[in-house]
Formats: sequence, structure tokens, C-alpha cells
Amino acid sequence: MLSLPPTVRVFVAVAPIDMRGSFHALAGAVRHLGLDPVDGHLYLFLNKRRRLAKALWFDGSGWCVLAKRLETRSFQLPALTGDEAQVSIDGSTFASLLAGIDFTVARRGWYRRPRPEKS
Repeated sequence: MLSLPPTVRVFVAVAPIDMRGSFHALAGAVRHLGLDPVDGHLYLFLNKRRRLAKALWFDGSGWCVLAKRLETRSFQLPALTGDEAQVSIDGSTFASLLAGIDFTVARRGWYRRPRPEKS
């Protein structure tokens, strides 16, 4: 389990990126989003199929890259409200996202038993 200080915000890039890069490529992707990669926040990126995730974090003394690949499912983002380039999530949502929890499950209404047809 990864625990982050409460001052660290988690930004998730909505658009997929090329996952072959490491520190410098991910920092460039953060700058492309209009954010500063050395501000102490965590930045999460997903590939096109959303089976591979990489997170970039600068803790003040150096860079940290965390990578995770799901074997059977894909990472599911929480519901987006518009056409943002990135979305901010909290630490518990970040942990759930890394665990592979599906946020897109649709709510179903109450179950109603079908009435028998009268003949």
C-alpha cells in the first residue's frame, strides 16, 4: 500500500501516452499538461489500452517512477465531467484505481418481479 502525505495531490492524465519513456519523458508530459513536475504532486499516466500505468513524483530529493501493469483487466477512470486534459483525484481513489477497481459500474434500479400474465 502506498501512502501519500495529505499535501500531495494526484493528477491523472486523461489522454494516453507512450509508456516507453521514463523520468524525462513523463516530466515533459506533465509540462505539456501545463503543470510543474517538481511541485511535489503525483502524476499518473495510462497507455492506450489502460493496462499499464506509470506515476511520476518528485519528493524534493529526487524522482520516483511507479509502474503497474494489470494482467486481466484495465484501469478504469472515475466519471469525467468535461473535456479536461487531467483530473485531480484523492489518495483513496488513487489506491482504488491502482487496485483495478472499476468505477464505471452502472447503477441498476430496484428489482421488480414480473407479474404473472392473466389468462
